[in-house]
Amino acid sequence: MINLGEINTLEILRETDHGVYLVDDDDNQVLLPNRYVPEGFKIWEKLDVFVYLDNEERPVATTDMPYIKRGDFALLRCNQVTDYGAFLDWGLVKELFCPFSEQAFKMKPGGWYLVHCYLDEKTNRLVASSKTNRFLDNKELTVAEFDAVDLIVSHPSDIGMNVIVNKKHIGLIYKDSIFRDLSVGDKLKGIVKKIRPGNKLDIALGQVGYRNIEPNADKIMKELQDNSGYLNLTDKSSPEAIKETLQMSKKNFKKAVGTLYKKRLIEIKPDGIYLVE
Repeated sequence: MINLGEINTLEILRETDHGVYLVDDDDNQVLLPNRYVPEGFKIWEKLDVFVYLDNEERPVATTDMPYIKRGDFALLRCNQVTDYGAFLDWGLVKELFCPFSEQAFKMKPGGWYLVHCYLDEKTNRLVASSKTNRFLDNKELTVAEFDAVDLIVSHPSDIGMNVIVNKKHIGLIYKDSIFRDLSVGDKLKGIVKKIRPGNKLDIALGQVGYRNIEPNADKIMKELQDNSGYLNLTDKSSPEAIKETLQMSKKNFKKAVGTLYKKRLIEIKPDGIYLVE
């Protein structure tokens, strides 16, 4: 089966004036236009191609890889707005359509928007939606506390930043757990810090509790090595200074320093931390 909006591995079946036809195991065929046909190709050679609908609504293959695939989330630029909706740059010749009904806020040319790509069952077209929350569900969680997860920054709230978790769930990073600048569309790694009633996910950008000590200790060691074995930080340093230098809280900094000191990897002096030679 040839899947729209996905990467398909297909075999070259035959050559025509317009390109080559590719075929899957079920004898379904799709055209790969001449502009994408590799030089020196061979019949029955396998190619990885992306399949979507051309301007005449016919399935067509391309070796160009889009910025977003079916079922994904990505930050895309709006190229133009017409009477029908917005058209987004997704890296292909034909732009990705986002109807007005799927716009959380009215899109404007030149603006960047976090969208989800899906197959519209009524039209069989790939379309975008900036109403990303409707494609997320926390009713049945596929994650547990302390699981490592993939994150996409969704939108800010009064108490922190909403994030998309593993492309399936919605989570929240509280303000007091954010130690770096975050922008909508950023892709990050995180940890499920806590699952609250109603399957609400509290997310941390670092590991939690004792799991947090070793990664932070390693980060301090790398910072020391990059700064000739010295850091102008102590347990008297302000939380702001620690955050600016190491992107971690003062509490986690003190835990990590304690770990390194016990292992005799550092010396703690009144003017800062020194790497033991």
